[in-house]
Amino acid sequence: MAHSKSRVEVGEAAGIVAAQSIGEPGTQMTMRTFHYAGVAEQVPTGLPRLIELVDARRTPKKPLMDIYLKSEFAKSESKAAEVAEEIGRCTLGAVADIEEDFSEKKIIVKIDEDEMKAKGVDLEEIKKAIKKSAIGNMESHGLSITIKPKTASLRSIRRFTGKVKELHIKGVENVSKAMVLKSSDGQYFIRTGGSNLAALIKHPKVHAERLYTNDVKEVEKVFGVEAARNSLVNELRAVLESQNLSVDSRHLMLLADAMTMDGEIKSVGRHGLSGQKAGVLARAAFEETMKHLINAAIHGEHDKLIGVTENIIVGQLVPVGTGLVKLKMKLK
Repeated sequence: MAHSKSRVEVGEAAGIVAAQSIGEPGTQMTMRTFHYAGVAEQVPTGLPRLIELVDARRTPKKPLMDIYLKSEFAKSESKAAEVAEEIGRCTLGAVADIEEDFSEKKIIVKIDEDEMKAKGVDLEEIKKAIKKSAIGNMESHGLSITIKPKTASLRSIRRFTGKVKELHIKGVENVSKAMVLKSSDGQYFIRTGGSNLAALIKHPKVHAERLYTNDVKEVEKVFGVEAARNSLVNELRAVLESQNLSVDSRHLMLLADAMTMDGEIKSVGRHGLSGQKAGVLARAAFEETMKHLINAAIHGEHDKLIGVTENIIVGQLVPVGTGLVKLKMKLK
């Protein structure tokens, strides 16, 4: 009985109700962003984060990961800190001063020994990274390394200097900071700025099943569209709950389903759902009216008037609720 009572009526405008239920609290959201404990960056929340999610941005403005460790590392702060040290990405610019010598057309890398020891990097790792980058010929004189780029124009030297600064030496690519935090159950986990699911899933000390990232697109790439759909629901819920706004999960699930129904995450907008509606008039009513009407005329498209918008435009009953019912009269 409870199940039959909880079902939606036939003809209920579920999409419109969901849009209202998310949109109304969304207008009350503050524009502020708050500080995520442990990551020295402002992580967007509230309206900026909500927009980021429904726009299906390729990468979030501030991606982050929560990395839960296997039990032998999660119980000890020092062991968790060692794992964080392994994970945190280190670039050449963090352990060396990099100068350009335009007269000699070369790049000089002066390694700071103290920084190198603090980051747990050795000289051989640095040399190997420079050789692997194939920027140019390398000459080493103790803690000073000279690189002569293959193309010696001044512009290319400037470009190569930027590349040398960002050269990856150790740690996981794209993971900039790694901080050890304590969870409510007394175990230690790592929160990182930046995200790299594919690499960290293979890490032997990481509890792969509990790995979490706020980058929905990356979840889609690594785990597929079903996981991305769940991630989208969780992220939307987290944004609303952070502002003390209670929205029924089913509205969020409907939005996530609509965004992922074609097997990939699509944005809610002219380049996604609204711009790819079945009806010509529905597409034209949203944005870029002339473009949609001209294209439809060129291709000879038919509008079957199955949606709400199209029927309002032509002045017919909307096929929602009682508007779904059609009566036929049998004449004798």
